Amino acid sequence: MRRGFHSINHRLFLLFLVCMSGIVLVVSLLYYNRNTEQFHDKISDLAQKNVSQTVGLFDLLYKGYDSLSKTLSNNFDMVRKLNETYTEPAMAYNTEQSITNMIGAIFFSRDDLVGIHVITDKGKIYNYGNYINVIDPHYREREWYRQIQQASGKMAWLGVFPHSLIDQNQRQPVFAFGRQIFDLDEHKPIGMVLYETNPKPIIEALDNLKLGQHSSVYVVSKGGRMVSTSVTAQPDPEVPIPEYGDEENVVVRQDNGHLLIASRLPFTDWSVVSITPDKDLNVELVQMKRYLLIVVSILIIVSALIASIVSKTFSSPLKRLIREMKQVERGNFRGELNVTSYQEINILVASFNRMVRRIEELIERVKISSVSEKNAELHALQSQVNPHFLYNTLDMIYWMLDEKGDGDEQLGEIILSLSHMFRYSSHWKEGADVTLREEFEQINHYLNIILFRLDGRLKVETETDEQWMNIRIPKMTLQPVIENAVKHGLESLGGRQGVLRITAREDGQNLKIMIADNGCGMEPAVLERLVASLDERKPSGKGPGGIGLQNLHLRLKIMFGEAYGLGIYSIPGEGTTVTLVIRLPQNQGGEEYEQPEYPDRG
Repeated sequence: MRRGFHSINHRLFLLFLVCMSGIVLVVSLLYYNRNTEQFHDKISDLAQKNVSQTVGLFDLLYKGYDSLSKTLSNNFDMVRKLNETYTEPAMAYNTEQSITNMIGAIFFSRDDLVGIHVITDKGKIYNYGNYINVIDPHYREREWYRQIQQASGKMAWLGVFPHSLIDQNQRQPVFAFGRQIFDLDEHKPIGMVLYETNPKPIIEALDNLKLGQHSSVYVVSKGGRMVSTSVTAQPDPEVPIPEYGDEENVVVRQDNGHLLIASRLPFTDWSVVSITPDKDLNVELVQMKRYLLIVVSILIIVSALIASIVSKTFSSPLKRLIREMKQVERGNFRGELNVTSYQEINILVASFNRMVRRIEELIERVKISSVSEKNAELHALQSQVNPHFLYNTLDMIYWMLDEKGDGDEQLGEIILSLSHMFRYSSHWKEGADVTLREEFEQINHYLNIILFRLDGRLKVETETDEQWMNIRIPKMTLQPVIENAVKHGLESLGGRQGVLRITAREDGQNLKIMIADNGCGMEPAVLERLVASLDERKPSGKGPGGIGLQNLHLRLKIMFGEAYGLGIYSIPGEGTTVTLVIRLPQNQGGEEYEQPEYPDRG
């Protein structure tokens, strides 16, 4: 996904699409915002007029409820009777009846009253209402009780509630307000009166502010406490109540997708707040928005088609060029790209075609040069085989014939073995590689001569498997190693029995041929110098092995790869082991091979 995004096709497509779509969106948004502002201005003007009317209605309601609350709190007979204490039951009963009658007279004077409750500080409660009263035993702990106490004789507008605040038997909605009752002589509170009325006038006044179906209207105190609201609606906590300035009476504000209109009531620090969601205000704008969305969607689709066509005119020739480059990367130089596009792309394609043809020519030249160089190097390495052994053998035959001993049959076998060896080493034109079987036949002839020359002081042990005999290896691979083992390790043993062991075994993907002797071995410094000289073109010194082992190591690398060749392990006084690592036939064909490990002598 990330690679596709960085392609020139996607980049050009996104560039044209963003540019063309951006212009369409900007113009559409400007047009929509302008019409929305004009529409909201009209709504705001209408809402402010409604707020002014509602404030007037609340002013009338407040004055009526304030006057009603004073009818009992300022009644001298009521205050006197509440403050008196009677010991005789008859007098106490008469006093309670008088207080109840006073409350009942006020209750029946208005149709909107639901209940009147007079509560004394001594715990006495006088009720009058439409139901049999069941008083809340925890009324002193309620919030409304504290609000009336904190009002200090002023009317406390408590708000609209789903049921009575004190009468548990009354379940219909009520609008509640109250006032403390003071002792007129000592001016100390002796109780309070709680009025509960029908909330319909308050709710109708609030509904006058609603601008839509989902509008909410509240009467809120300065501290943010809800004084009046409808029974079901609750304020949205994400829409804060506005704060007024010193000279502000009406606030109109757009906040969190709502139109908020608030006005302070003139008789108190309360505010009337109307909150209308934009979905109610934008009924007319919704149709315009839907129309704009359809038009913008069509224009964006057209822009996408145009952007796709334009981007493909650029990217299509480049994609074809990339595919052809991948073919070249895989080694196919035979194709030629034909593209008709913009002038710059045509020049790029023509340059690519010329470059591919040039690379093909250079690769052919390198192949020819590499084959010639490899053949010349192999021929040079093969031609360096030291004929020193042949001269020594001929010299030995000469002296044997001169002495004319008992070994005529052995002498014939030696001459025959020497003939086979000379014929084997001289026929290079047949190829640089032979089978392992042919190599073993060659070293058998060589060992016949060595065993005769050492006269019983050498024992040869051979261990191999018939299945490896047809493996192809470089010609004259084993003879130089055996010659070095005899010359530098076994001939100097003196009277001690020499052992030469030749083994071949499979090791994972490779075949290891080990030639071990129990000769005098090599000192660590000599061994280190010999190993270091194997990978050099020129021999470093005249240490054991000389040019023969170095040439053999290079020939194995040329035939099998850099991971193959000779490994030498030697301990002074115990002997030397030379390991030849070659590749098994099943590994040919392009597989990778691990670097072989040369084991310890064993």
